[in-house]
Amino acid sequence: MTELLPKAHLAEPTAGTAGPHGSPDPHRSQDTPRGQGLQGPASATPTTARATRRRLGPGRSLPFGRLIGPVLVVAVWWGASAAGLLDPRILSGPDAVVSTAADLIRSGRLQDNVLISLQRAGLGLFFGVAAGVILAVSAGLSRTGEYLLDGPLQIKRAIPSLAMLPLLILWLGIGEQMKVTVIALGVAVNMYINTYSSLTGIDSRYVELAEGLDLSRLQFIRKVVVPGSLPGFFVGLRLGVTASWLGLIVVEQINATSGIGYMMFQAQQYAQSDVIIVGLVAYGIFGFASDAAVRAIERRALSWRRTLAG
Repeated sequence: MTELLPKAHLAEPTAGTAGPHGSPDPHRSQDTPRGQGLQGPASATPTTARATRRRLGPGRSLPFGRLIGPVLVVAVWWGASAAGLLDPRILSGPDAVVSTAADLIRSGRLQDNVLISLQRAGLGLFFGVAAGVILAVSAGLSRTGEYLLDGPLQIKRAIPSLAMLPLLILWLGIGEQMKVTVIALGVAVNMYINTYSSLTGIDSRYVELAEGLDLSRLQFIRKVVVPGSLPGFFVGLRLGVTASWLGLIVVEQINATSGIGYMMFQAQQYAQSDVIIVGLVAYGIFGFASDAAVRAIERRALSWRRTLAG
């Protein structure tokens, strides 16, 4: 029964006490203070331990801290332009870009192109998210679906959506249907990969627990599948938003007659770098804002998680 006793009870006697046979223990130092034989001088109170504990996380988050990087980029750009380090024929300064943007807004040209681009990106994102989630659920919850869908979709992932442009133009022409389809394909692949990975990564013990509780298929999806797949879904959604803007930039420069990309392509013909930068800034603002919106929704939907992101 001695192996069940606490180790502290079986420790060697302290200095000045008898050993196991009644004699002083020769292996213990005679000048060891009483009460430190077990813990040693390195022992510390919990308060001291907390005070000296290393902080290994990224630290506290700052409100609007993600704006620091873009502001620094603009500041460097502005400083280089003011110092004459930039050729305005190649890269216009921020003051020229702001003036050009104001002119485009007054004429209504910027708003019209922005609305058309937002419509294309929104439709492509909607259809891509819906298709990606449906395919991921079908492949993640059914072996038959996995065998039929996962292979072709993994092959499609290796083929860039932009590489399919010639074939899509042949099938769908050069109208809006082709442009929305290209965007939707890029979004759907990102949604499928991440949602499917999150679904198949659900711990099998939760499935066994649901079977033990005799949950219906609908209850299983609502209480196990949805919470377990949400992290991967939001990762796919963020990548899908980025893919929608990437696809939009390309399709709007192919036989388009409107949109931000068309405006930039026309400006290229006349070497108007300020108009091109206005278009790039518009793409960047909408991409940054849409990603921030997805992050905000993710924080609310996954508020039960404690992560390094805070």
